[in-house]
Amino acid sequence: MPSPCSAEPRRTELPVLGQAPRERADAARNRIRLLDAATQLVREHGAQNVTMEAVADAACVGKGTLFRRFGDREGLMLALLEHAEEEYQRGYLLGPPPLGPGAEPLERLDAFGAATIRHLLCSMDLYLAADACASRRYTVPGGVLRVTHVAMLLRQAGAVGDVELVAQTLAGYLDPALVNHLRTQRGMSLERLEAGWRELVARAVAPLSPSR
Repeated sequence: MPSPCSAEPRRTELPVLGQAPRERADAARNRIRLLDAATQLVREHGAQNVTMEAVADAACVGKGTLFRRFGDREGLMLALLEHAEEEYQRGYLLGPPPLGPGAEPLERLDAFGAATIRHLLCSMDLYLAADACASRRYTVPGGVLRVTHVAMLLRQAGAVGDVELVAQTLAGYLDPALVNHLRTQRGMSLERLEAGWRELVARAVAPLSPSR
């Protein structure tokens, strides 16, 4: 089966939920430089094998500069994930339907799950490296944005009750570690994972849509 990731992400600026205000131009350039160096090292050696020292050397900066910019290795991995998620987020926030605006909410939920699973498989190495810090798992801006997006679509579909908790539960199916486990250790196909998402969505909205 071909890889769900067929092209390298383009560098575009897209604010995500909880992102800090826009940086000064020179700081933004330095940040991109460091992230580009780290991205190349991850591509060549895998995220688990990338050290802060190697990134600093590749970017021709002092290690102290890198630590000041990202805090620690997990902080760098989280920044790399944000970097990788920009085009993916643009797709479901601004892109064409059924993933983007313009389609029915349930169609968008179906498309969102499939796009997210493919995105996770494309960037799984980074997700697993960043997930080493469990205390940050539920506060990563990209993950918070996913839950918010699912909750919005559920409300648009007419969901009632504690929609936020339902959205959090649905988003749990898109947890990188779970997707990796189901795909690599359980050997489940991409098609089965996508069908599982559609079934969960159908069950979540079944009382509202008997024909689904």
